[in-house]
Amino acid sequence: MTISPDSTENFLFREQVVGSRRLSNYWWASIIFLGAFGFFIVGLSSYLGFNILPFLNATEINFFPQGLVMCFYSLVGFLLSLYLWLIILWSVGEGYNEFNKKEGTFCIFRWGFPGKNRRIQLTYALKDIEAVRVEIKDGLNPKRALYIQIKGKPDIPLTRIGEPLSLGELERKAAELASFLQVSIEGLQ
Repeated sequence: MTISPDSTENFLFREQVVGSRRLSNYWWASIIFLGAFGFFIVGLSSYLGFNILPFLNATEINFFPQGLVMCFYSLVGFLLSLYLWLIILWSVGEGYNEFNKKEGTFCIFRWGFPGKNRRIQLTYALKDIEAVRVEIKDGLNPKRALYIQIKGKPDIPLTRIGEPLSLGELERKAAELASFLQVSIEGLQ
């Protein structure tokens, strides 16, 4: 989160949100594509009756049913890989959270999937913000999240999905935001 100064007062608090252009998405899109390509080569080799790649021995595999299933798995893998590459290309989930004291607004902006609702923008009044809430769950599936509580609305998550923050970083962000907004922090003991 960054605070942008203007003249003598800090009135703008803005955090960029990465969205789908994370290293893990590039990794999985590539791995799934390579796996699907491998399944396709094995399935095609079993159909043709000879090895397309010399290090893959597919001559022992019958096309029906094993080679056909390999081709089916390759199709599913290619489609999943295509989906991942498209959400990376479209920057789905990328955007920002902005708190503007000068205008008295809190804005959440995200890019969605192409179409008429590609731009997702929610705007609330700063006076409606009740607190900054921290949620920490330990165990097998730990969760560390930062939320904004708004009067009469469900809590709005501010942290990214899939990239948990360290406890120190979560507490620092919560304290920085609560100090900027002059509201309390809930959920920390």
